[in-house]
Amino acid sequence: MEERHKKILQRNRSNLVRDLDPSNLYDGLLEKGVFTQDMIDEIKSSGTRRDQARELVRDLETRGSQAFPLFLECLQETGQHRLAELLQSGAPSGGLRPAAPPRAASPVIQPLPRSPEREYTRPRPQGRTRRDSIQSYKMDASPCGHCLIINNVDFEPQSDLKSRKGSNIDCDNLERRFKALNFIVEVKTNLRQRQIKHELSALSKVDHSQYDCCVVILLSHGTEVSHNRFPGAVYGVDGQYVPVQVITNYLNGQHCPTLQGKPKLFFIQACGGGEKDTGFEVSPGEVEPSLGGTFDQTDAIQMSSSSDSLSTSDEPDARATLPIPSDILVSYSTFPGYVSWRDTESGSWYIETLNQILEENADTDDLVTMLMMVNNEVSRNSAKGIYKQMPGSFNFLRKLLHFQTRASSQTST
Repeated sequence: MEERHKKILQRNRSNLVRDLDPSNLYDGLLEKGVFTQDMIDEIKSSGTRRDQARELVRDLETRGSQAFPLFLECLQETGQHRLAELLQSGAPSGGLRPAAPPRAASPVIQPLPRSPEREYTRPRPQGRTRRDSIQSYKMDASPCGHCLIINNVDFEPQSDLKSRKGSNIDCDNLERRFKALNFIVEVKTNLRQRQIKHELSALSKVDHSQYDCCVVILLSHGTEVSHNRFPGAVYGVDGQYVPVQVITNYLNGQHCPTLQGKPKLFFIQACGGGEKDTGFEVSPGEVEPSLGGTFDQTDAIQMSSSSDSLSTSDEPDARATLPIPSDILVSYSTFPGYVSWRDTESGSWYIETLNQILEENADTDDLVTMLMMVNNEVSRNSAKGIYKQMPGSFNFLRKLLHFQTRASSQTST
């Protein structure tokens, strides 16, 4: 794009982000060759309407010399005349021709030349392109990276925390799953607070240069703590906890340089608090009820030996205005403040569902999409026919993340 057109877009960026409706523009921009389908898909995945508008304008500046006038044409054709006039007022005379009336046959418009700064490749129908790009993390190292699983089952008497029966089932399933995803899996069982910190510190000192990703999975009881980034904390078997934000800090870009720019994934199976979610009534067609097992328990600290009430809860939400380390995703088994259910015979709802979704969908879907599937499936369960659970995640990944699978390895380039 010509420099004068870039300056017009930059001067009007706030107006475009505020008022632009990108959804009406995609077909026209694709037809006119301004964007490829991959670029449009990436813009759509960037988030809210404002986020999409911001990404669209940013990408537009990387396109060819005709991108600006063609963009103005699309604005006119979709009825966004005020924005078109605003941009045209800063463009040279003759920079925009009025929208032509409909014709029987549209002229064939050749695609714009690719910008050397951004290269996109349409994904193959059979699999995914294994490369680092603006859209997806590189995930083709072999092995892909380290996966640390901390499985706390048997708690010391002074902790006043019950044994977590069924957690070994979760641990075994996850160990098999992440080995199948080409990770180096290490399992640590029944760690005290200090030992949890030691294992995380040791992992942060590993040279991850040859790897593409790092995964930490914590299976334990949980509690509420004050926080300014990630809510919640995980208990050691001694009854002392480690805040989740401390756990993530071990692997952020500052403390683990060889993981800079690489995805760091944390999966937390622990109560986020003491509230029990009784759900709300919906129409019969809204959701298909699914009952939990007969032996459902929660992963929270017990207030007293004679009561089933729970004393732990999480902060409601981290403040979006605070700085957050990039390339980190923390997936929680339950919404902050609520209990997390575990069947003593089949394992926790969250881990059982996560394992199943990864097995069935990792060939085709990215991680965030799969976590939404997990959220949906777990939300259908009911403990004792009454209580519900809603997983969720704090996602600060910058790109799509596709795990390695046998199918993707066979179609890698």
